[in-house]
Amino acid sequence: MRLLVIEDDPDLNRQLAGALTDAGYVVDRAFDGEEGHYLGETEPYDAVILDIGLPKMDGLSVLESWRRAGRAMPVLILTARDRWSDKVQGFDAGADDYVPKPFHLEEVLARVRALLRRSAGHARSEFNCGPVRLDTRTGRVTVEGNPVKLTSHEYRLLSYLMHHAGRVVSRTELVEHLYDQDFDRDSNTIEVFVGRIRKKVGVDIIQTVRGLGYLLAPPGDAR
Repeated sequence: MRLLVIEDDPDLNRQLAGALTDAGYVVDRAFDGEEGHYLGETEPYDAVILDIGLPKMDGLSVLESWRRAGRAMPVLILTARDRWSDKVQGFDAGADDYVPKPFHLEEVLARVRALLRRSAGHARSEFNCGPVRLDTRTGRVTVEGNPVKLTSHEYRLLSYLMHHAGRVVSRTELVEHLYDQDFDRDSNTIEVFVGRIRKKVGVDIIQTVRGLGYLLAPPGDAR
């Protein structure tokens, strides 16, 4: 999953990005509204953490512009304003959730997980496909209860497919959502990661749909 953090406070920006990266997400960062607005318009993020009080372009204007342009990614607003009227204004601008400052990083992580689940149509933090289970709270993957050790890229790929189980996901989409903007993106590496995941889980849940991409489905559910 690929996230965007837009926060002008360098220390807070770094702390958020670090916590999200440690939780297994790919994170791009912006420090003012104009830069954040541009990234949100041009890159396919799974969710955005957006501060309201930004230089150059305030957060609500950024959000309203995205929504007018049809950008539908979930947005979590951060702000030092905690009046109910400010919250209403944020939701009316198109925000999906709201966290006032100061906050605990664990709360932000939990809210991001919830946003990603809801946007993919899931209610629980655990994803299952046949005997394979992925817990987004702990970052653990198990097969029939036995832990499977995945690299960060393998985990991100499996997590993305789990969030979008039942539909074909192209290599291009995977590349766009698994790597940050500065990464040397090579779609051939996706095939390598898929092969490694298949070998480690030992269960045939990732199907190759020739010419289209990959489909996550329980074993025996051929498409």
